[in-house]
Amino acid sequence: MADKLLEVKNVSKIFRIGGMLSRKKIVAVDNVSLSIDAGKPVILSIVGESGCGKSTLCKMILRLHDPDEGSITLLGHDYSDKKSYDPNQFKLDVLPIFQNPYETFSMRKTVDSYLYNTALRLGISKTKSEADKLIDETLHNVGMSLQVVKGKYMTQFSGGELQRISIARALITRPKLIIADEPVAAIDASMKMNIVNLFKDLKEQYQVSFIYITHDLSTAYYVSDYIATLYRGGLIEYGPAKELMDSPAHPYTELLMNAVPRVGDKWKDNMVMPDMEDKEYSITYCKFAPRCPYATDECRKSRPSMVDLGQERQVLCYHSLVQPQK
Repeated sequence: MADKLLEVKNVSKIFRIGGMLSRKKIVAVDNVSLSIDAGKPVILSIVGESGCGKSTLCKMILRLHDPDEGSITLLGHDYSDKKSYDPNQFKLDVLPIFQNPYETFSMRKTVDSYLYNTALRLGISKTKSEADKLIDETLHNVGMSLQVVKGKYMTQFSGGELQRISIARALITRPKLIIADEPVAAIDASMKMNIVNLFKDLKEQYQVSFIYITHDLSTAYYVSDYIATLYRGGLIEYGPAKELMDSPAHPYTELLMNAVPRVGDKWKDNMVMPDMEDKEYSITYCKFAPRCPYATDECRKSRPSMVDLGQERQVLCYHSLVQPQK
């Protein structure tokens, strides 16, 4: 059995935008490496502001984009190896949960029809009665039931209920990995913690790992086993969630943490995340140097390498805010 459930190694994705005379090259994902071990389910959160490359990275893991450089392997099978790639098995092993549940379902079809299609067309259930039992059991595990869902349309459910049904649909195949792209962004604040609590419960119950894409650091801190911070397409910090967020090693992670509102704190006028700037994607030295309060001449001359801080922590910084453990 493979040691790694998922291994992303030196992966890059390049987009070219604009016309022939004004075309720009955007390195949306820049030499990113990370992995998830097999045998022990975890929730890995990928955090960062909009445009940092979170969704592009996960679309490559879902095979919606091909990487321009690097490799991605699932249980030891390289995505680029057509001989070992079984598209039908991949549909069972890796499932997505998208940001807006209202875009997941059609107003013209009953919600339960999606669940039956997943169970029957993918061969999970051989008969309608088997599908009934499987779907009802899976819905109960997300706080719903087939009796409540059957015959109803998406307009008859709240956003939180629809997201629970989306999660149930993903669980029907008993996947090994679920990619959840901003799954609580379109949900009422009162329901957010219910969904992330559900991820924690399902991780153990189904022995499934999650990649949780978010810019909501409060939920990432609560739900994650590990956190990977992206900035302008690059992985700049990785480690266990509590250690990384309690003691950030990279100045950008520190900035993100300082932007999280805390009880009793007042917002400051200068507490603003940086605007998107295309040119920062093509910087050959440290991409965060133009904004970093700790930057030196060294940072503006060359790009740092990933530094191992010990205890599964890594940081891409010349002047880490946390010293490596000996």
